[in-house]
Amino acid sequence: MFTGIVEGTGAVRSRTETDDGLRLRIGVDGFDDLHHGQSISVSGVCLTVEEYGVGDDGGEWFEVFLASETVAKTYLGEVREGDPVNVERAMPADGRFDGHVVQGHVDTVAEVTGIERVGEDWRFAFSIPEGHGDYLVDKGSVTLDGISLTVAEKREDAFEVAIIPTTYDLTTLSAKSVGDPVHLEVDVIAKYVENMLDGYA
Repeated sequence: MFTGIVEGTGAVRSRTETDDGLRLRIGVDGFDDLHHGQSISVSGVCLTVEEYGVGDDGGEWFEVFLASETVAKTYLGEVREGDPVNVERAMPADGRFDGHVVQGHVDTVAEVTGIERVGEDWRFAFSIPEGHGDYLVDKGSVTLDGISLTVAEKREDAFEVAIIPTTYDLTTLSAKSVGDPVHLEVDVIAKYVENMLDGYA
């Protein structure tokens, strides 16, 4: 489980396509506890560390494998060497819960539809992919590229979030442009509520 409090960004060092999917090597800083089998969120996608090490430049890295289904359902199949990604290690049992429950199971890919500077903050707008509008509510939680955010305003076909400078600077949002894709994970609590009420309507 993750909390959506992104620890920082990494950069894709290499990508290797295989018959079964895609293997990515991602460079990171300050992740001195990497180990085989560790769950790690890469721009909101829960993946498993297969290998890790330190490069000739002294930088830490880890490798993850994306099965064909993951490649098909996310945009990670399109990333290239040098592209930034958000990174968060799984929450420890005794850790502080600062965000919301994030599974790292991406529901769909949305699109950035607007970016506006508002004073020191930013206002981002995103499309609502078909079939996902019911899971988004004003002031509700949403995960975008692994970042725990709050829906500031929901419209029929789009929703907006307010981004503070820290989030803008420490995540890949600062590199996003209108038209770029983002991984969308809706609040899992909304799914549980829907499941429990199914058949009562």
